[in-house]
Amino acid sequence: MSSEGEGRFHMVDVSSLTSVHPRAPRRAMLRTDDGVRIEAVYEPSRASVTDTAVVLAHGFTGSADRPAVRRAAGVLAERGTAVVTFSFRGHGRSGGRSTVGDREVLDLSAAVRWARDLGHARVATLGFSMGGSVVLRHAALERGPESRADAVAAVSAPARWYYRGTAPMRRLHWVVTRPAGRLVGRYGFGTRIDSRAWDPVPLSPVEAVPLIAPTPLLIVHGDRDPYFPLDHPRMLAAAGDAELWLERGMGHAENAADEKLLARLGDWLTRA
Repeated sequence: MSSEGEGRFHMVDVSSLTSVHPRAPRRAMLRTDDGVRIEAVYEPSRASVTDTAVVLAHGFTGSADRPAVRRAAGVLAERGTAVVTFSFRGHGRSGGRSTVGDREVLDLSAAVRWARDLGHARVATLGFSMGGSVVLRHAALERGPESRADAVAAVSAPARWYYRGTAPMRRLHWVVTRPAGRLVGRYGFGTRIDSRAWDPVPLSPVEAVPLIAPTPLLIVHGDRDPYFPLDHPRMLAAAGDAELWLERGMGHAENAADEKLLARLGDWLTRA
């Protein structure tokens, strides 16, 4: 997934605020290596503590403007890191259709490149649920200097594909694989889902982990996650050189991440 040549993304800044105040959020449309337009938001650090930018990857049916994503970005910005949030393909105002973790790696690469274009020498990635699987696969596959991550944290991520061991995951598989489910995804959750099956099946998160070193890696999971039980984070952490945080009383993904955890994540991503 090189960022060289014709695959280089195009960025169009659509914010009218940045010319007024240098610390105002900036909105842009990015173009991925396969030509999909991705909406993104840049929030400068409110403390100017570090030159690190954190690229935040939301979960399935999320978007850059969902309250939980904006809350997480705000906490990280207060801790002294700049933050890039974006909507995966098929989500929010982004184009294309969701491939539920496959080609979304290209979306993340475009967001990381934008962070570097904005002047950040160090860029970390933080992903939740589906976004967690994407940051793991991105770190394993993307080695280009403009698109790679310098530190990676995956929160509430699955270890393996096609997991149906919990009721929420069985409902999710119905949404993704059935025509009626995709209609629910589109009109109920604002998520446009690709009807085509994976071909080939992408590298799984647990297969990606051994390929990430020497990039620092953190796996975070709640012990009350209703989607993925604790064998998922333990499997991920055991697959490579990773730090593991098991959070007592925590549920699933960005909606369950409280301010204390987000602050700890920001500190880890800054110093890792």
